[in-house]
Amino acid sequence: MRILKYLFLLLLLSFVALSIFVATQKGDFIVERSQIINSPKSNVFNFVNDYRNWEDFGSWITEDPEMKINYPGETIGPGASYSWEGKDGTGDMTTLFVKENDSIAQKMNYGGTESSVFWKFKDTVGGTKVTWKTIGKMSFSTKVYTAFNGGINYIIGKMYEKSLINLDKTLDFELNTHTVKVDGLAKKAGTFYLKQTFTSKISSITKNSRIVFYKIITFCKQNNVEINGKPFIIYHTYDLANGLTKLSFCVPIKSQILTSSGSDILADKLEPFDGVKTTLTGDYSHIKKALDKTKEYINANRIAVDPVFSHLEIFTKSRSEIKNPSKWVTEIYYPIKPKAIPVNSYIPPVIKKVEAVKTPEPVIIKEEEQSEF
Repeated sequence: MRILKYLFLLLLLSFVALSIFVATQKGDFIVERSQIINSPKSNVFNFVNDYRNWEDFGSWITEDPEMKINYPGETIGPGASYSWEGKDGTGDMTTLFVKENDSIAQKMNYGGTESSVFWKFKDTVGGTKVTWKTIGKMSFSTKVYTAFNGGINYIIGKMYEKSLINLDKTLDFELNTHTVKVDGLAKKAGTFYLKQTFTSKISSITKNSRIVFYKIITFCKQNNVEINGKPFIIYHTYDLANGLTKLSFCVPIKSQILTSSGSDILADKLEPFDGVKTTLTGDYSHIKKALDKTKEYINANRIAVDPVFSHLEIFTKSRSEIKNPSKWVTEIYYPIKPKAIPVNSYIPPVIKKVEAVKTPEPVIIKEEEQSEF
């Protein structure tokens, strides 16, 4: 019995000693890892800047198939956020600051430990050097956990190393795997649609499309407007020299409606038209190749384009349906002038004027005198 008391006292003393040791350990930490990603800087930045893509490379997500991911709203740029519930705990992350194609600043809360997260993107030989850094202060429970599992630098560092390797693999395959097929002449059906029109940098189209399409689709849900097809963009002008475009982000709807006065979401109708169709299968970053091939086809076949607008793009299969960029489908239509159907002029037959035939007057024969015989 006395031995049990001693054992219990020893365990208690050990626990107290461990608690004191853990509590007195430095709680501040800095963890940093870097990796060369074999992709252009803009591609890497745009991919990391969207939390929906983190399912493809975040090691804590890929290694826990039962993890529940929640996207409360916007997932791109300042104010974007997401949260998760996994076997090792819960966490959430919010984007605080973004410098396009350069850096991202975020705030993370994981298991009660808050930290600041920083991303840096830099062009280098072989692609893009990505630096991922975390600065924070551990909670008591995190101190205990890390004390028995190799330390905070080892735990987070290993997580970041695996994630950056996944990021490189994902971008290398998913973003670079694509095909472009010029389908040729095709008819595009008309539709009613809701739109928002403005001028944008061509480089900001992807970012703006996610924001505006979400806004229009939300408008439809709130007002019981039935959506009738895939979102599309009408490019009214497309100025590559200055990198600007005037465009309308459009969501097709079942029936024509009227929006309230002063609304930036307007209703319109797309008339049916003939066009040259091209299909891009793969990430949208390859859209320029698809546009160039379409123009080559138009020029080679001496097709007259219709200047009613530059071109139209339909997001037939996108991120909302499948997360793999290599399987996304974008259809492109360049409007062309309808062919003039030759009409033979009707020339009435020449009708010769027939002169009236004069009827000869009857010859009156006088009665012959009677013969003597």
